[in-house]
Amino acid sequence: MASLERNNKILLKLVQQPGNKVCADCGAPEPDWASYTLGIFVCLNCSGLHRNLPAVSRVKSIRLDLWEESLVEFMQEKGNSAAKATFEKCVPAFFYRPQQKDCIVLKDQWIRAKYERREFTGENTYFQQGYCSDLFEATLMKKGKDNKQFLKRIFLLSKKDFTLKYFIKEDSKVPKAVISMKDLNAVFQPEKIGHAHGLQISYHQDERMRNLFVYHESGQVIVSLFNAIRATRLAYLQKKHPTLQGSDFIPQLTNHCLKEGYMEKTGPTQREPFKKRWFTLCSMNRKLLYFKTPLDAMERGAVFIGTESHNYSVSESSGKSSRGGRWRCGITLQTPGRQFVFQCDQEQEQREWVEALRRVIAQPMTPEDYANEANLIRGK
Repeated sequence: MASLERNNKILLKLVQQPGNKVCADCGAPEPDWASYTLGIFVCLNCSGLHRNLPAVSRVKSIRLDLWEESLVEFMQEKGNSAAKATFEKCVPAFFYRPQQKDCIVLKDQWIRAKYERREFTGENTYFQQGYCSDLFEATLMKKGKDNKQFLKRIFLLSKKDFTLKYFIKEDSKVPKAVISMKDLNAVFQPEKIGHAHGLQISYHQDERMRNLFVYHESGQVIVSLFNAIRATRLAYLQKKHPTLQGSDFIPQLTNHCLKEGYMEKTGPTQREPFKKRWFTLCSMNRKLLYFKTPLDAMERGAVFIGTESHNYSVSESSGKSSRGGRWRCGITLQTPGRQFVFQCDQEQEQREWVEALRRVIAQPMTPEDYANEANLIRGK
């Protein structure tokens, strides 16, 4: 028993070494599980995903389970850095590496790609050829524009003309929509869509944001599509800006919104009744968009968020003088042309929205931002 306790102490020291201090798969701090067949330290959540791969990975708690000396010696020989050098040797620049807060399907397919399919060891390029190819085709379930029903649609991603097209039927000659890579964004939204593999694809249509909500029963297919979109976006940006480095584009391939959720809003005179709306805030396009519901296909409106030097500001307000609103945690957003008043249900939501809006206001504006601001003002 003494030797077994000593082994656990050795593991606890190993997990404090550089490289082992964070989960080998999602980067979560202080991992307290380990795969004794791969020689890596992982967090509790990722250890559950490793349990689904018993032929490849077997896990134990470094605190609660008993470890034999041979397994401890193996962990001493390996570790996260050594595993990364092997299993992440050839990860494409565009391939999304999941973080701690990412959804299960992204983490699961990252783990499967690394250890089960060994996509990034350089042994074979079969799987990478799929999402790196000039054409990527997938049949997805897509939510109808005006109803909650999901129907099969054929999606075709083309790196040749930098478009994503979707068709109603397999034999359709004309696509229902042709989406340019210029402003396309894809982000996993399993809770919003109600499916573990739910993906939201957004793009501009007639100067407004259009959303497509899709899923595929296969996690591998939907994550491959996601990474194929990122690969195509990278190729598009590299062609558009040939003098810039590829690494400069990685943050622009796909983007999570800074904040989304319900708030109440009133009209321009601030005498109109407050109405509950679903808001999303994205730092990349500096827009606060609002929809009637989270699954609306088209935005109801948009507010451009400039900088403080251009007379944009945000502050908390009590909301006591609001008319018709049920919520009382107020936010006042000042723009050069109008003052917007919103209401949140909880003080925590109020603080998070104010913080997110201030983050956008603090960002310097780019020439493209000025053009977006002008277009939005002109369209009103």
